[in-house]
Amino acid sequence: MERRFEQRKRELREECQVNAELFEGIRQRLREFVKPFASCLGTAPRQEFTQMYVAGLASDLKRKNMESIAYYHDQDRQPLQRFIGQMRWDHRPLLWQLAQQVGSELGEADGVIVFDPSGHSKKGDDSVGVQRQWNGRTGKVDNCQVGIYMGYVSRREQALVDERLYLPESWAHDKKRRRKCGVPPDVKFATRLELALDMLKEQGPRLPHAWVAGDDELGRSTSFRRDLRALNERYLLAVPSNTLIRDLEAEPPPYSGRGTRPLTPFVRVDRWREALPADAWTRVDVRDGQKGPLVTHIVKRRVLAITERKHQESEETLVIVRRVDENSQTFYDYCLSNADVQTASAEFARVANAEHRIEECIKRAKSEAGLSDYETRTWWGWHHHQTLSLLATWFLVQETRRGKKTLPPSRFRRSATPLPNCSMQPPDHTTPTASHAIANAA
Repeated sequence: MERRFEQRKRELREECQVNAELFEGIRQRLREFVKPFASCLGTAPRQEFTQMYVAGLASDLKRKNMESIAYYHDQDRQPLQRFIGQMRWDHRPLLWQLAQQVGSELGEADGVIVFDPSGHSKKGDDSVGVQRQWNGRTGKVDNCQVGIYMGYVSRREQALVDERLYLPESWAHDKKRRRKCGVPPDVKFATRLELALDMLKEQGPRLPHAWVAGDDELGRSTSFRRDLRALNERYLLAVPSNTLIRDLEAEPPPYSGRGTRPLTPFVRVDRWREALPADAWTRVDVRDGQKGPLVTHIVKRRVLAITERKHQESEETLVIVRRVDENSQTFYDYCLSNADVQTASAEFARVANAEHRIEECIKRAKSEAGLSDYETRTWWGWHHHQTLSLLATWFLVQETRRGKKTLPPSRFRRSATPLPNCSMQPPDHTTPTASHAIANAA
């Protein structure tokens, strides 16, 4: 075990070692990158604060809050704190510009838009939108804020393009707390699903796509799937393992000759899956992984599904994805789609894989661009920090793509996740990440 660990450690070191020449001019590229976003804010001081803040978020600072970023630039923290937490500049034009860039550079006609909620743990109850609620990051009910994130996935890469803060009903109807945290009067209570639909309507036209994907919080909602159909969107959404389905391709029970002909009964989808014969599964190689192809197995079937009480759905395609991890553990993803059941299994597998890749985007934004490192309690502060963090993450994604084009394929990982094990000390002639390069160039 120890020998395998040492071998993997050496492999990770080699993957982190990148020629220092790759990062020449990175600070100038960063300034040029920020310019079109900063220009949306008008005044020169705001544009300079934007440059400063994004540079801090893209740096190798351990904690990327306002105070640390100000000290990183040898500046007084109070002007930067006012810019992020108190000034009411509109962050939305920056997100529109971000979606436009992502769509232009990564866009493919069959791209996938993915939605995923993510929690940010917080202490106390003064930060806007904070309450005890499910926090996917910790895997438990926690005191946290929840953001709904919109990502875009294509064969070229993946990136986050938009966010919304979920404001619970207890906050939405509390005038005192709203006023204290600066929640705008026109902000009303909206469910997480409504926030996702708003982002889709607003940013979808900027992102070439053929699919919408998401986790079972979205998939279990009858109304959300109905709304996507009304928008002529093709979806593949996860559903819980206890979802009830009626197999429309199965032989119904024999008719007794009296009364209504019996229909195939509804059963839990996990129990239906357990009864499948071995030859029901289709093998699909999704993409090249670190240790060879990522192999999945697919089952697809026409079904009626019940995901909420008293709601029977129209006909949909059930897609079950079976995958085995490196520890030989088997996992199943249960999904519903309005795509034709004749859609290729490989296409369903690709879209199901895209739903997991958005998790990589969020992890990268949190680990490399300080997505959760903010210390502001206001509505505006949350959106300002989140937006600029998404910009910093997009810059790091672009630097990674630039490295892949510049260096031989063996020197870069295929995915857009952060370069691994960069806390290790590289040889003197190498530089592990764009974040370190920005710091060294300062």
